[in-house]
Formats: sequence, C-alpha cells, structure tokens
Amino acid sequence: MLEFSRSALFRSDSLSWVMAVLIVFVAANVSAFSVRYLAGDRKRSLHLALVCLLAVSVLTMAFADHLLVLLMSWGLSNLLLTRLMMHKTEWTAARNSGLIAAKTFGIGFLFLLAGFWLVSDAAGSPYVHEIVASTETASDEMKLGLLLISLAALTQSAAWPFHRWLISSLNSPTPVSALMHAGLVNGGGFLLVRFSPLLLEQPGILHFLFLAGLVTAVTGTFWKLLQTDIKRMLACSTMGQMGFMIMQCGMGLFAPAVSHLCWHGLFKAYSFLNSGSVIREKRLDRTAGVVTFGRFLAACPAGVIGAWAFAWTSHIPFDLADTGCLMTGIAFMAATQIALRTPEFPGSMPRFVTIPVMGLIAGGSYGASVALIESILEPLGLNQAQPLDFVYSTGFGTLMLVWLAMNFDLAGKMQSTVLWKRLYVAALNASQPHPKTVTANRSNYGI
Repeated sequence: MLEFSRSALFRSDSLSWVMAVLIVFVAANVSAFSVRYLAGDRKRSLHLALVCLLAVSVLTMAFADHLLVLLMSWGLSNLLLTRLMMHKTEWTAARNSGLIAAKTFGIGFLFLLAGFWLVSDAAGSPYVHEIVASTETASDEMKLGLLLISLAALTQSAAWPFHRWLISSLNSPTPVSALMHAGLVNGGGFLLVRFSPLLLEQPGILHFLFLAGLVTAVTGTFWKLLQTDIKRMLACSTMGQMGFMIMQCGMGLFAPAVSHLCWHGLFKAYSFLNSGSVIREKRLDRTAGVVTFGRFLAACPAGVIGAWAFAWTSHIPFDLADTGCLMTGIAFMAATQIALRTPEFPGSMPRFVTIPVMGLIAGGSYGASVALIESILEPLGLNQAQPLDFVYSTGFGTLMLVWLAMNFDLAGKMQSTVLWKRLYVAALNASQPHPKTVTANRSNYGI
C-alpha cells in the first residue's frame, strides 16, 4: 500500500511551517558557528555541505505527505547525522559513536517501515492526510501500526531504553551536538504530533507514551544531577526534556508538546554553541540555602500564582477530571522551584516581592507560548485532554513525590545507607557513554 500515485507527494500545513521556521533558524545559526569553529579544518567544506543537506532532508520530512517520502527523508536525515557525528573518521571513538547511533536509528527505521505499512494498509491510502482522516481506527492492524510508529519516535527522541546513542555522542563536534539536540531528537515529537488524530483514538497507546515519557523524564533529570562534564549534563538534560515532551503527547496535549519542542530546541542549541564559554565564566556564589518545610510553604504561593498565570494564558481548562489539570500542576511545581532556588542578593528587592513576580512571569510566558502554538495549529485540532484515570494520576503523583524528595534532600539524608550507595553507583554507571566511545589516551585521537 506504499506505492506512489499521481497525487501530490508534499502537503503544507501549520505544523509543517512551524517546524520549517525552527529548522531553518537552527541550521542557519549552526552553519554560521561552524564557519568559525572549524576554521582551518580540512573537512570544513564537507561539514557545511552535510549540514545543508541535513536541513533539506529534515524540511522534506516536515512537508512530506506520502509515507515513502516521509520514510526516505527520515532515514536520510539519520544517515547524514551519523556521518556528521563521525566528522573525524580516523578517531576510533567518533566512529563508534556513529555506529551506535546508526544501530539505534536502524531499529527505529524498521519500526517506522512496519508501522507505515500497517497504517497504510488499514486506511487504504499511502498519504498522511488521508490516513489521519481515516475512520478505520479500531482495527488491530491500525493499533499495531501506531504502536510501531510510537516506538520509532521513542528511538529518535532517545527515550529510555533507547537513550544510549545520545549520551554516547559527546565526542561529536559542538555544531553537530547542537543540531542533534535542537533538531534531530525532536523528530520523534514531530512524528507523534503528525499522527496525533489517530493516537487520540488509542488511549492504550497514549498511556504507554505517558509512562515511557515519565520514566525518561525522571531518569534523565536524575542522571543530569550526577554529571561533572557539561556536555554529558546537557545530554542527560535533553533526555529528560524529551521525556517531558513525550508525557505531554501521552496526555493528549500535543500543542503544548510542540511548544516545548520549539523552546527546548532553541535553548539547547544556544547551550551547546555556548558551552565552550562556560569554563571562562566568573562563578558567583548563588546558593539559595537549605529548603526547610517553612521555606517550602512560603514558596508555594508563588507556585500558585505561576500555575494560575499558566492556566489563564494557555487557555487550557483546569478540570480535575482530565489531564489538562496536570499541566497546571507542573506549572505549579516549576514556579515553586523558581521561588525555592532563587537566592536573595544584597541590595535587591525583598524576596516576598520578587519571587511572586517571577512566578507570574514564568507561568504566564510559558502559558502564552502554548496558547500561541495552539492558535497556529488550531485547524489541526491537536489538543484533546484525556480522562484523568489511574495511570495519569499515579504517574503525576510519582512525579510530585520525586520533586519533593529532591527539594527536601532525601538523597543527602540517605547517603550513608547501602541502598542509596548502590542506587547512586548504578545510576552513575548507567549514565556513562558506551566504553568504545570514550578516548582514555590522547594518542588514540588518530592525529
């Protein structure tokens, strides 16, 4: 059912244009950075050519309507990324990083090929716009196809347990890391959003995505706290943020997922391109102090203000019967965290004035960005909050408990226990790159 026909192979919609703007902006900045970063490198021209080809292939993927075009551009994008990761082919660790990524991408490609075949056969069409409008959503063939597509998205977005390729890619050139973390890992989110009308009819798959995202978000965030290397910290951070984006998709809130995808992409591109300047920065002592129960209660009003600002500006109804309330709950945690971790600077405004204002600005600006993306994508109908059942409420409760444990330094209080020591060592080992991608001796760089 994947044969070509005379119909158009490409189709533009609001999602395509949002992704195109992000792709072009990131690719242009990475290319400009690469011109200076790789000055004197004999492979600079090849690198720049590959970046341009990668941008074209990802743009093709964003506008593709035929499944074969989408599949081929997906595979080509990953091949180009793998080649960019192996910029210095004489470096054994770099080659191994590319091979590990290629294996994971290959698994994802097979998932995607099988998923496309099944959904195309079930819908009777190879065109995305006809498939998502199909009424054949209850068939086992369609369900299995969507599950395989979801697995392909998880491999691309480095969700657990497909994360190893991302944390083993740290010897890639900095511009490649920026492209990877700001662009290519977002491909999983784009794929889920593209097929969201069908996924919204599959509560079982949405539950699976929510739980997969939750595990990835908690794991990536915890691993980030253990790192001493800035690029490894950023890699674990990306893993955690991708998990949060997948959670939003699992909640049926695809417009907030697109908003998160865009803002995270821009932030992570800046973080990687600026990572070389961090070691030269003057460090200030900005310790916010120990979180006590009284201080936590004092910060909660700022969290309430931030949550209210988010709910008001995002236009996501606060209904305890559906998953929309979970987004407001996450906004509460984020605004409260800002209040807890912001230190008091001498001569500045009192904390009881600045913290609520910061919560208001943080919650309001994030909610406004969600509302903006939702208004742009409104014709696609991507937001459909799911009933708040046991899976969603338990998952959110787990996230809340992890957040509270982090703030009240449960890890510090358990440091002397055997259980914590084993957990710490296990997490530290699990967050390390593959041994074959590590260069232990400078003579192994292949210079």
